[in-house]
Amino acid sequence: MEKLFAQIEKYIIYAIILLLPVFTLSISPNPYVVSKIALLFYGLILVLLVRAVRVITSGKLEFSVAKYDLPVTIIGISYVLATLLKTPNKMEALLLPGITTVTVGAILIYYLLNQLKDDEKSMVARLLVLSGSVFSVLTLLSFAKIFEKIPQLPGFFKAQGFTPEGGFLPSAIFLFTLLPLGIAAVLSAKDSAKKIVYGVSTFIVLLGLLVSVYNLLPGRTFSPRFPGYSTSWSIAVDALKESPLFGTGPGNYLTAFNRFRPLAYNQTDLWAIKFATASSYFLTVLTEAGLLGIAGFILLFYTLYKTARKEFREMKLVKWGFTGMANMVSLVMVSLLLLFFPATLLIIAVLFIYLALSTKTHKTSLNLLAQGSQETHTGVISTQQVASRFPALLISVPVILVLLFSGYRGSKILLGEYKFKKALDALVKNDATGTYDTMREAIRLNPRVDRYHSTFSRVNLIIANAIAQRAQTVQGKEGEPATISEQERTTISQLVQQAISEGKAAVALNPLRSGNWEILAQTYRAIMPLAQGADQFTVQTYRQAVALDPINPNLRIALGGVHYALKDYDGAVRIFELAAATKNDFANAHFNFAFALRDAGNLDRAIQEMTLVLSLITDKEGNDYKIAKQALDDLQAKKKAEAPAGEELNPPQAAEEPVIQPPIDLPEGSEPPEAPTTPTPSQSPTPSVKVSITPSPTIVP
Repeated sequence: MEKLFAQIEKYIIYAIILLLPVFTLSISPNPYVVSKIALLFYGLILVLLVRAVRVITSGKLEFSVAKYDLPVTIIGISYVLATLLKTPNKMEALLLPGITTVTVGAILIYYLLNQLKDDEKSMVARLLVLSGSVFSVLTLLSFAKIFEKIPQLPGFFKAQGFTPEGGFLPSAIFLFTLLPLGIAAVLSAKDSAKKIVYGVSTFIVLLGLLVSVYNLLPGRTFSPRFPGYSTSWSIAVDALKESPLFGTGPGNYLTAFNRFRPLAYNQTDLWAIKFATASSYFLTVLTEAGLLGIAGFILLFYTLYKTARKEFREMKLVKWGFTGMANMVSLVMVSLLLLFFPATLLIIAVLFIYLALSTKTHKTSLNLLAQGSQETHTGVISTQQVASRFPALLISVPVILVLLFSGYRGSKILLGEYKFKKALDALVKNDATGTYDTMREAIRLNPRVDRYHSTFSRVNLIIANAIAQRAQTVQGKEGEPATISEQERTTISQLVQQAISEGKAAVALNPLRSGNWEILAQTYRAIMPLAQGADQFTVQTYRQAVALDPINPNLRIALGGVHYALKDYDGAVRIFELAAATKNDFANAHFNFAFALRDAGNLDRAIQEMTLVLSLITDKEGNDYKIAKQALDDLQAKKKAEAPAGEELNPPQAAEEPVIQPPIDLPEGSEPPEAPTTPTPSQSPTPSVKVSITPSPTIVP
């Protein structure tokens, strides 16, 4: 029986290795990450369940240990502790981007692979090569636009640039590091048929690699762009100043990027792009998992360096050839590449798989059978062994229960993600009822995902605005607010309150994420024409968004626009001036600044700013230049006419007139949540505004 369970365990591991590179399902808006996490999660649960049953049936726990176990364990512990202690929204670390689930799962794969025999590990390497060939075939078919001609395929299969890993850079890294394993498989195969199979597979891997590299060349559509290493290093250092041991928490790099990126980043052509990873995987580790996480990797690679030197020397002496060192070569290759590039789920898993394939192990065993004594029929007490499985049960049963509970919770989380995807599909089809109901179901299944709440907030706003606009069209005269029925007023009030509640829930789940505050501010801004008191809430939430993303000029322009709409021109001038200071070559910041100066009565300064706008616009024949030129002419002629919006130049807008009359009253509890206390980043052009606001909402259970 124990041998049967051992075989089952081995084949489940084989299945995980074979399927992981190519596994993609349309169960999430991100089919590449979530589907692979699901495979890894449930595959490991099955393996651990079988192993727990093996412990019970055999009465002993057999395991193999290796020299890399200590640093690998440190890495795993660092991610778990950083998630528990630092990540504000644990679901980001577990589901999407799911870096903790991926890292811990990859580490468990490492330990499980180390329980296999050497010939079984060789099979794992060959399965990776075969899976890589399928990966390459899918990439090649996508590149040849074959998938576009098959209507039955999911939409992401037909997307331009599809690969099973969702990008050409991780595909190139994966396929490149597979080449040594493929060559070794061909050289070591004794059967001609196997040589042909592995040879063809390796050749297909090479073709997939060439296509991936071709698409990464500069000038190509999918050529990757990342922030400079100096930017990533600066973010990591500032993150460590706040939390040296555990960093900002796994899955939370975007928050660190918003808060700590240097002001010099705004002078690059990537200034408007926000990144969820550093330019190097290990800089991401340093930022998210802190000194403890990076210490584990340093210890790992120090041990790897000593081991590699020793093994390469031995292999050279005994003339084992390339076959004996292929696993180590692949491990060194992926390690070096991660110094310069970020990592995806597959690349992290591959790193630990190569580590397991490259290490030597020795077995040990822990006896879990209890010993006892009993009295013989002669009355003489003799000692003899009485087998009892109680110690084995004591260890295995709690593990089984935890695994079953984890599987149940995981199924609810994945079902929630699937419902969220279906809600977005209904939104694309303009199915308001389907979108609303399915989104509510997703939140019911998993209320701890801020993405769900933010999207549902917008859905409620869209429906509320649609009702108000419809009432205005049907009942109101052109240019005048409509008088709506009590039922419509109640419906709009409920939708507005729901939109605010969902926005506040997103903020509560991750209060340090500027984007969540921005979405809440946009919610308040959208209901300013509908509800009294929304204007002050809009200002408060935008201020907090700016405090958490201090060098974002667009946030300051949005905040200044609210002040301008409320006819607080002096406040708008101050904020637009700061927006221009964060990016002094941003024409739209100076454009808005000029309008605020005009209405604040400082006409001379307004003319200077508008003149600067003209010098910053490179396309002298475009609409933006014409708009700015007309605005400058108007200023110089001391006219007060409003300039129309251009392609990129959008002047601040006056407050919208009430759509409905009288405006609805915001119910109690509609105020913004309390702002978190955070240090002011040093790169901000001026100290961030401290906001004192009213009590926070009830956090979603």
